[in-house]
Amino acid sequence: MFSLSFKNRIAFYYIVSTALLIGIVFLFLFHVSKLGINSHINDEITKEQQKHLQSVTLDNNQTYLIRVNQWRDREHNSIDVNPVFVEFYDPNKELIDKSPNLKDKDLLLYDKSKNNQFIDSEINGKKIRQIQTEIIDNNAIVGYMVVAMSLDDIDFVVILQNVLLVTYPLILVILFFIARFFAGRSITPISAIIETSNSITKDNLSNRIPLPNNKDELYRLSLQINQLLDRIESAVEREKQFTSDASHELRTPLAIIKGTLEVLIRKPRTKEEYDEKIAFCISEVDRLNTLIDQLLLLARFENQKQNIKNDTIHLNALLLDIISRFSQQIKSKNISIVTKVDDNCTLHSDYYLISIIFNNLISNALKYSNTDGKLIIEALQTEKGLECKITDNGIGISKKDLDKIYNSFFRSNATLHPEIKGTGIGLSIVKRLCDLLNITISISSKENLGTTVLLSFS
Repeated sequence: MFSLSFKNRIAFYYIVSTALLIGIVFLFLFHVSKLGINSHINDEITKEQQKHLQSVTLDNNQTYLIRVNQWRDREHNSIDVNPVFVEFYDPNKELIDKSPNLKDKDLLLYDKSKNNQFIDSEINGKKIRQIQTEIIDNNAIVGYMVVAMSLDDIDFVVILQNVLLVTYPLILVILFFIARFFAGRSITPISAIIETSNSITKDNLSNRIPLPNNKDELYRLSLQINQLLDRIESAVEREKQFTSDASHELRTPLAIIKGTLEVLIRKPRTKEEYDEKIAFCISEVDRLNTLIDQLLLLARFENQKQNIKNDTIHLNALLLDIISRFSQQIKSKNISIVTKVDDNCTLHSDYYLISIIFNNLISNALKYSNTDGKLIIEALQTEKGLECKITDNGIGISKKDLDKIYNSFFRSNATLHPEIKGTGIGLSIVKRLCDLLNITISISSKENLGTTVLLSFS
């Protein structure tokens, strides 16, 4: 059974349930017909028995049954559709008289234990049903009467039984092929899913499963698979773009270092020139190290398999520690820092990951702030939870770039501000970590007015 195809399994399960139902219906029809015919025959025999008992008379000695005129009626002289046979016996069970249609045949007289019971027997090769009863006069048995009737109607039950036995498997076979046909039609979308899946490769992710007309379970399955393919295609495209961008970003500092060193070895240089070029190479190596660290950090959280800790974080202390790391940058750009965080403001999360998030956000705010600018850091306890807001009045982000800021290596208007160095990975890391920690992040910005980052901790 388990080796059957899906289409045949559907048809098989349908036939099993149908077979049980049809079998119950057939058995019900058979037994109802059988009981109805048997009841009808028994009623007819009982009527004949009562009719003949009422016509019985005795002679003066009460020893012999007198022949009744009704036996000479036409119904007893010929075999009708349901002929009635009657016999009378004396108290010693000796035959006295019988209906003429019995001719030279006799009905069987059983012992008294069979009195007033319906008994099936045969006469002249024909099935009959009979009943025997005592003839009582003055509380004494003066004879016996046996009434029988042909069971020709029972042949209908036998015929019905044979018809049902023949038609039952025939109906099931026909229903199986009908169910198989419609099952095949019903699972056509599955065939489309298989064909589409076979046509999809890593270089061809654009194919989609055609959606069925009926919005049933197969429609929802096809829709979900198409949406899954959309996500996979999007992820693969991002991966390709990430690889391309990462390759470019890694090659650039290496090419710069190589070019600088080639220039140095072309001819002798002064000590100052060597010092200048070596310092420049060191800065490019530092930039390369920073880029590699960020790429590794981004890859580390890409699959979201980091074991998250549940630390108690004092937000005010964390922010002061991060701000102190950028003290030189803050001093050089004369940026005023305003913090609006309660001393007892705490949250429960992974300290290391939270510090990375705030470190990147504050670093970006300082980097893109103008000289003599202002950076405001707020933390508010709301009904929904803790909300942190970081606001700067720097160069801002254009509206068309806001939906791209989480893409790796994306930098808004980088050519307009070549003095601002960066890799474009910081916000990608922040977004990954926020998703990992169930933190909602939203960024609003206007060019030349500043940017606001809102973190909502649930």
